[in-house]
Amino acid sequence: MTSKPHAQTIADLIRAACRERGWGPTDLARAVGRDEGSGPGRIDRQYARKWMTGDRTPGFWWPHVARVLDLDPDLAKIRQSRAPAPAHADTVASVIELGRNDLDVDRRNFLTASSGYALAALGLPDPESITRRVTSTTPSAVRVGRGEVEAIKVMVRTLGDSASELGGGHARHLAVRYLTEDVAPWLNGKYTEATGKELFAATSQLTHLAGWMAQDEGDTAELQGIAQGYYAHAYRLADEAGDPELAGTALRGLAVQCIDLGYRAEAVQLSEACVHYGRTLQNPRAVAYYNATLANAAAQDNDRTLATQHLALAETAIGKPSTGTGDSWAAHYSPGRWAHETGMIHTRLGDLTAAEEHLRLALEIHGLDRRRTRAIVLADLGGVRLRQGNVDGAMSTWADFLDCADGVRSVKVRSAIQDMRVRLRRFPNLPQAQELRTRAAAPA
Repeated sequence: MTSKPHAQTIADLIRAACRERGWGPTDLARAVGRDEGSGPGRIDRQYARKWMTGDRTPGFWWPHVARVLDLDPDLAKIRQSRAPAPAHADTVASVIELGRNDLDVDRRNFLTASSGYALAALGLPDPESITRRVTSTTPSAVRVGRGEVEAIKVMVRTLGDSASELGGGHARHLAVRYLTEDVAPWLNGKYTEATGKELFAATSQLTHLAGWMAQDEGDTAELQGIAQGYYAHAYRLADEAGDPELAGTALRGLAVQCIDLGYRAEAVQLSEACVHYGRTLQNPRAVAYYNATLANAAAQDNDRTLATQHLALAETAIGKPSTGTGDSWAAHYSPGRWAHETGMIHTRLGDLTAAEEHLRLALEIHGLDRRRTRAIVLADLGGVRLRQGNVDGAMSTWADFLDCADGVRSVKVRSAIQDMRVRLRRFPNLPQAQELRTRAAAPA
């Protein structure tokens, strides 16, 4: 095969020029991002490292690479001197296959939830994906415009509202079927580059929602693996669309999954990546969203200093007026959700007084009107009150929790019910405790 030597020739030029400047992959990535106009944080060092090793040729980025390294800018000449770039995974084909496997009985190809969570496992986004599709669509491909993009956004809002109210176990396969049957032809259709970016961003939101619904549906390795796959694809689609808020939010989904599964180091790593994405955003809600996630991960990792630092940053950000006009979950991170998350971080840190204060605040202020969310907050508040020795307060709160949780299909709600039942065993002679255990044991 000849592709590797040709690719290596370009890599030799890049490596030699970097060596003269004393540059590593990070230096090259920052310089190319600045030259292209997106800023020094646009390109991950992994891109530049692959350019230097010959595992990938710059393609779209070549004029900028050539300019910053003072190399021959004649891209046509470079193209004649090399074979096609090494093959890379196509995000669109991959996410559609992921959805089709999700609907199939045979799900053996899904990733399994394990300690292998890391940024490297997400796969390298393909920055040329949209451009390549715009220039190579077939004549028979369906034409896509803003109407199709808006349709995806409406479906995300509709299905998301249902999931927030009734849990991820409701209607998940509707989201997946919409992705594989309706959105798939649009992704492979005809569109301008601007529409392509909006289409990829909207599909990232839909894919993220499918991942969240799978994660919330159950705690089996299969469902958690499905969620992991969707989150990874949501990240790649967002990054290829050039949307740092959606990309950061997808990473946040993976980080929370790590927190829930107890993968401490991976949770901190992914949460730090969220915060990194948030540095370029002007939306304080997103900044609060990512910093609260890192504080949560650090608290689980017993790093009080890091947790306290980012808890304060989240509080500062959530107190600022919202400037978000986007549709991402970060843009709609409400003060109520922040208060709930902050309460649970304080619980991890052992400050039960602050925990109760924030959980009560979460119930009182706007933003927790969904049954699933309100039920989880009530369950958490009951647990905090029990740890404080307020048995009557815990029993009353848990009674409200069971009222709110009725009919909700969510692994978090089921886990909260089981946790409550176990804790109530400490009070065998308390009629109210036995009544709650009986109600919790009744079939839904």
